[in-house]
Amino acid sequence: MNYLAHLFLSCEKEEHIVGNFIADSIRHHELQNFDPAIRQGITLHKYIDTFTDTHPVVRRSTKRLHEKHGKYSPIIVDIWYDHLLTRHWDKYTTESLRDFADRMYALLQKNIAMMPRKMQKNLPLMMEEDWLMRYHTVDGMRKTFSRFKHRLSRPELLAGVIENLVALDTELDKDFSDFFPELNAHIHKNHKH
Repeated sequence: MNYLAHLFLSCEKEEHIVGNFIADSIRHHELQNFDPAIRQGITLHKYIDTFTDTHPVVRRSTKRLHEKHGKYSPIIVDIWYDHLLTRHWDKYTTESLRDFADRMYALLQKNIAMMPRKMQKNLPLMMEEDWLMRYHTVDGMRKTFSRFKHRLSRPELLAGVIENLVALDTELDKDFSDFFPELNAHIHKNHKH
């Protein structure tokens, strides 16, 4: 799962949303620098990642991409699942994607001072380029993968990624539809709101 799904699954507690958002930029020894509610959000992020990465349906999606995209297949699936979440958004909430994105940006901006430097730098760019809404279109996903490509040691493994994802659309959409309701229910059942 990428930014959109992580934010969506953070329940409604502000500190959980912030913790979930910054989790990937926090090292274990830095956890004590945050209050317990932020730490719960960080823990939630890792819980979502573990559940997702070990789920047989997600592994099936990853396998579909492995021949062409190798070690980056799990990351590609994480990012593409955010696109699929936008497609099925209305099944999970009555709040529009636009309203949700704006609410998240405002909440994160309000808490920017407590974020690590990397996230303080990324958040304005995320808002300016409207990353959460960008997941909604294939063109937006193309831009997302283009930005991501520059951070990779083997960017050639992302060649043709959008075309390959579009070609597998039916299968990946079914995988997502099998997986996400289970993840959503699991998080809401086991995570303290």
